[in-house]
Amino acid sequence: MHKDALHGPWEHRDVHNLYGFYVQMATAEGQIQRSGGLERPFVLTRAFFAGSQRYGAVWTGDNAAEWGHLKMSIPMCLSLGLVGISFCGADVGGFFKTPSAELLVRWYQAGAYQPFFRAHAHLDTPRREPWLFGPDNTALIREAVRQRYTLLPYWYLQFYHAQRTGQPVMRPLWVEYPEDIATFSIDDEFLIGKDLLVHPVTDERSSGVTAYLPGNGEVWYDVHTFQRHDGAQNLSIPVTMSSIPVFQRGGSIICRKNRVRRSSSCMENDPYTLYVALDSQGNAEGELYIDDGHTFKHETDKQFIHRRLSFTANSLSSSDLSPDSQFPSASWVEQVNILGAQKPDAVTLTTTDGGESSVEFAFDPDTAVLTLRKPGMNAGTNEMSHTDFWTNKM
Repeated sequence: MHKDALHGPWEHRDVHNLYGFYVQMATAEGQIQRSGGLERPFVLTRAFFAGSQRYGAVWTGDNAAEWGHLKMSIPMCLSLGLVGISFCGADVGGFFKTPSAELLVRWYQAGAYQPFFRAHAHLDTPRREPWLFGPDNTALIREAVRQRYTLLPYWYLQFYHAQRTGQPVMRPLWVEYPEDIATFSIDDEFLIGKDLLVHPVTDERSSGVTAYLPGNGEVWYDVHTFQRHDGAQNLSIPVTMSSIPVFQRGGSIICRKNRVRRSSSCMENDPYTLYVALDSQGNAEGELYIDDGHTFKHETDKQFIHRRLSFTANSLSSSDLSPDSQFPSASWVEQVNILGAQKPDAVTLTTTDGGESSVEFAFDPDTAVLTLRKPGMNAGTNEMSHTDFWTNKM
């Protein structure tokens, strides 16, 4: 608009995007009032301004079913995250035009690892439900969606931190590795939090990608094969249509829920599986955050669980990061997978009252993964003091 389009002393261009901001704000506040101030709102907007992250999610606008637009979704979401808008994503499959089966699968695989995950298209485009592209492609899309759901506890933790600190959920590599100049120009891969690195396949008929694993002295584990890789290297990865290159940082503990369900609400009381990825010193730590997922009681009544998980000196322990809060949870720890481990002679669970019990375990020497089966402690309590791993060396 012309520079002489004024609103009092303000040029129109200075306030244009405030309209979208205020519409989203009014909608969010209206939803809260309608629930009597009890329920968190969900408002999705395309128009936004500085501060819009306080009121809901943002999508990147009307894209097209083109490989270039799939690629573009990554730097767009990274940029939004850096200005505080973490809850962002692109229309999976493209809003306009018609995706090929390959493009649709690759977009689901990429979108499943972006904060806002939604398939969306124009009314006049051909239908594109996953089951319309043949059983093989349907299975590939289903697997991508399942990977998304297993990581919901980790996603929720990242959004908790974003709400408290402003740190982006989906972030460029240089945010965590600012002294590594090789990360500065990378915009085709990204971190979720600080512990998951994702390099989606965004080229047509691709047979391989090259992922940069940052951090001199860092260790990264392929989340699908558990293969260990050193940091500060470009890693060539052969890919097939089922490939979603994802790596877990050594030194981290990530909580997942691996049971297949029809919805996230059905997963509420499902057990956790801990993925303990050891660093080069044999240590790891992570966090778990739980609340009811839909009210404000985590703020008003301190109804939440926030725990630290630590692995050091061959001992896995859990501690309370918010002793003055409380929230009942039926979820328990069903399994612990320790990546980069050595085979112990015995594993003992010690409870806070001093009781001890043996834990069943299995060790895979080919992948160096130690699996603890059904340690059985509740995920949200101080029931477990620590779990020790004993090895009698000759």
